[in-house]
Amino acid sequence: MSATPRPQPPTEFPPGDPLLAAFPRATPLGATSSGAGSPGSASSSGVSRGGPSSDASSSDTAANRRIWRAARRGPRRDPLWRLLPLLEVRPGRVAAAVGLGTLALVCAIGLAAVAAWLIARASQMPPVLTLSVAVVAVRAFGIGRGVLRYLERLASHDVALRGMSALRTRVYAGLADAPGTPSVRRGDLLARLGADVDSVGDVVVRAVIPAGVALVTGAGSVVLVGVFLPEAGIALAVCLLLAGVVVPWLAARAAARVEADGAAARGRVSGLALELLEEAPQLRVAGRFAARSAELRAADRELDAVHETGARVSGVSAGLGSLAQGLAVVAALLLGIPAVAAGRLAPEELSVVVLTPLAVFEATAGLPAAAVQWHRSREAARRLLGLLGDGSDGSAERVGESRPDLHGVALDLEPGTVTVVTGPSGSGKTTLLMRSAGLLPDRGVLPAVAGGARADAVAASAGTGTAQAHAGAARDDVGRAPALGTLFVAEDGHVFGTTVLENLRVARGDVDEGEARAALGAVGLTPWLDGLPDGLDTLLGTDATNVSGGERRRLLIARALLARADALLVDEPAEHLDAAAADDVMRVLAHHARTTGTAVALATHRPAPRGLADREIALTPRA
Repeated sequence: MSATPRPQPPTEFPPGDPLLAAFPRATPLGATSSGAGSPGSASSSGVSRGGPSSDASSSDTAANRRIWRAARRGPRRDPLWRLLPLLEVRPGRVAAAVGLGTLALVCAIGLAAVAAWLIARASQMPPVLTLSVAVVAVRAFGIGRGVLRYLERLASHDVALRGMSALRTRVYAGLADAPGTPSVRRGDLLARLGADVDSVGDVVVRAVIPAGVALVTGAGSVVLVGVFLPEAGIALAVCLLLAGVVVPWLAARAAARVEADGAAARGRVSGLALELLEEAPQLRVAGRFAARSAELRAADRELDAVHETGARVSGVSAGLGSLAQGLAVVAALLLGIPAVAAGRLAPEELSVVVLTPLAVFEATAGLPAAAVQWHRSREAARRLLGLLGDGSDGSAERVGESRPDLHGVALDLEPGTVTVVTGPSGSGKTTLLMRSAGLLPDRGVLPAVAGGARADAVAASAGTGTAQAHAGAARDDVGRAPALGTLFVAEDGHVFGTTVLENLRVARGDVDEGEARAALGAVGLTPWLDGLPDGLDTLLGTDATNVSGGERRRLLIARALLARADALLVDEPAEHLDAAAADDVMRVLAHHARTTGTAVALATHRPAPRGLADREIALTPRA
């Protein structure tokens, strides 16, 4: 399997945009993504696949082009504008939500206006039939307000949830393709993939749609009042500008720092809480549990302080909005009473002019919160871009530069062969495998060593170059289904909090119980399996907290054996095992390579059993 270059993006994508490196191509859920040099993608299970990704359909490609054209038109330095196209929001759906919200508010304004006219006119005791239209209108507006508000909620949340799903999918794909690994804590990573993605998606429901509704209904209300009394319409317009523009602007300025501090505080709380939950025994042994608990309490107090500051901003904004509403009502009275006295305005029309603003300002009541949400979403977008390694604004939060540089080293993996990479800690064994799987960027890639090269031809000292992996893709000779490319089995691969069988199915979803028992037996876990209360249906704790280190390691290797792959790259297969068990596991991997035609590479700090390796690479740290 020769190394495949990364597919080039369409020419109309923004040239040189750092975001393009994080999202080279939209990848549907379940598909593999190609990486630089040697294709690869990372999975949360710790078994990372690499291999040529299937071509996207023409409809997906067209959608990607539209998305990137939209991203290019937005302000390049604003992180929120750069992520909004990735929500894949359809303008028609947003327009429908704005339209329904506008109609709901129109019903509220119409209800207030017609009810005011009806009360004023009824006080004059006219014939009942003259009030019948107004009575029916009041009922229609009252019913329509509730129904349309419900439909608007359905439409707006449909837009938001679709956008969050699309963005989260693209963020996962970007994490797999971006160079390096995140430098944030696991809890902070979860906060970004959860709360921050939700915050970016909320900008449509909590900022864009309310602003659109307020603009349309505010303009219509000014026209309505202006028809009765032009000067009252002008006064209403001024007060609406105060409540709908000035107050949100002040709230946004006050919230800018608050939201930045709040996002950071939420990340710290999530990180510390997850660390205490998952690593409490280790922290107690190390005597650091009390210190970590104190840090969590301090972070929580900091988050509470941020919330209190945000509450003050919200309170002041609400007060200013109510002040603008009161000013509009008082202005209508001061302007309307002389107009009634002069005969320019009927008494019942005065009630409409005075009471209509009470309903109109419902449109602007949510705009300060919308401005705050815009800042919250922008801060969330900045954190997501930093997570994806976009350093255009200095916010990149990915690491990988501290790994050893491997110049002149190339893995040459032929079908059915076993390559053993040995060396002490820090010599670059894991780096070599990860770069060969496409999980780390290749810098200065050299031509691959020709097939069949001997060990001494590729042996080199760490700190001298980049590696490429080659494995035969042919599978006809062993009669297997098409392989999945290159799989990297990490030393700390994840074990999910589900059954033993479902953990094995992470590698291949159609694994049956017979295959699962055979794989576990191959790595010496049959006695362990027989001792479980429910066998393959036994639930494992989150990240295998209820199994030993050696059992966990062999479980991960059993899962890797079940995956059909061209090349299998295993990091430290003998970790947590005694010498005899470690040799047995390595022999099982060698047997798997020679019977299935899979190219296997093993990175280990201990010598391999004699005669097991077809070739060896010895790495030594650079002095």
